Amino acid sequence: MSEAGFGDAGELALVGKGSYEIALLSAGGAIKAVESVVNGEVDNAYALTRPPGHHAEADKGMGFCLFNNVAIAAKYARNVLGLERVMILDWDVHHGNGTESAFYDDPNVLFISLHQERLYPAGRGKVEDVGKGDGIGRNVNIPLPAGTGNAGYLHALKEIVQPIADQFKPELIIISAGQDASLFDPLARMMVNAEGYRQMTKFAVELAEKHCNGKLVACHEGGYSAAYVPFCSLAIVEELSGIRTDVEDPFVEGFKELPYDELYDIQKDYVAKVKEVQSAYWDLAVKA
Repeated sequence: MSEAGFGDAGELALVGKGSYEIALLSAGGAIKAVESVVNGEVDNAYALTRPPGHHAEADKGMGFCLFNNVAIAAKYARNVLGLERVMILDWDVHHGNGTESAFYDDPNVLFISLHQERLYPAGRGKVEDVGKGDGIGRNVNIPLPAGTGNAGYLHALKEIVQPIADQFKPELIIISAGQDASLFDPLARMMVNAEGYRQMTKFAVELAEKHCNGKLVACHEGGYSAAYVPFCSLAIVEELSGIRTDVEDPFVEGFKELPYDELYDIQKDYVAKVKEVQSAYWDLAVKA
């Protein structure tokens, strides 16, 4: 298909001329980022991987993804670099079905997905999907209602991700960094802004510093607002590097009246449901 210049590698995984070779480079970029961080060449890394990967299954492409960059990099960390415990935090607005499938029965890889409920792909990302066999409890789905913004995401991170990570004690954290939960994204209905992504990255950085000497890799996933994704991604890179540029979010005035920093009862209820299910596998006290 790549040589012919057209085709579909699966479901919504269109292939153009050279797509195969570019997808190999994308997966290789994720591998190199992980290798560089684990070997101590850099403190952390942001892999600007294109095409994205988290929808790709072992036998097919899916959802604009050809190879699962993060899954490949995580397996490289385990099988080649010798790490015992790898944590994947997927905050792309769509569920990372391919990554889930890759590690569904693996006790050494913790997969956590925060995503808009009942979005793409249909039927995936349910709270009750917790893994199987030796991997039971190592799959954590956190579906959130449409309209969730900074406060809702941070609430989920602190109430669920923090305590689970503290018990799992990862040696490496990989983020599937999709910036399509932004309030300008045309393929979703969430309300995270650039500052929200900065705060989420700060959370991940502190988690990595606590458990794995700061070993953190973010791999670019989705994000379909050409005007706004660059500002969200810049905020992430600034937080990873500890360097603040002079670039300001030019859209702040346009959405300052929106309740993206409000935490609503419905968002708390969704998080409480996840805690109820995952409490069978982790120490998560469900608050009344």
